Amino acid sequence: MAIYKYVGFIGKLDLTAFDQLYNPGDRTPFTGIYRCEACGHEDARNTGDPLPPEDHAQHNPNQGAVKWRLTVFAYGR
Repeated sequence: MAIYKYVGFIGKLDLTAFDQLYNPGDRTPFTGIYRCEACGHEDARNTGDPLPPEDHAQHNPNQGAVKWRLTVFAYGR
């Protein structure tokens, strides 16, 4: 879970990229924090970087396939 101290530094944006699931090794469309849907591990990535591989952490077979979701979009102006 991404954690922050100053609420003024975080904004809400209805971006469809938050709804997308990405595969291990996919290139990231946005700089931000991505969360593994299987185990909850989070990883920061820059635009164009590959997402971590499927073996980024030990997974219980019951957790399902590794899929990554954008949770925090690093938006700059």
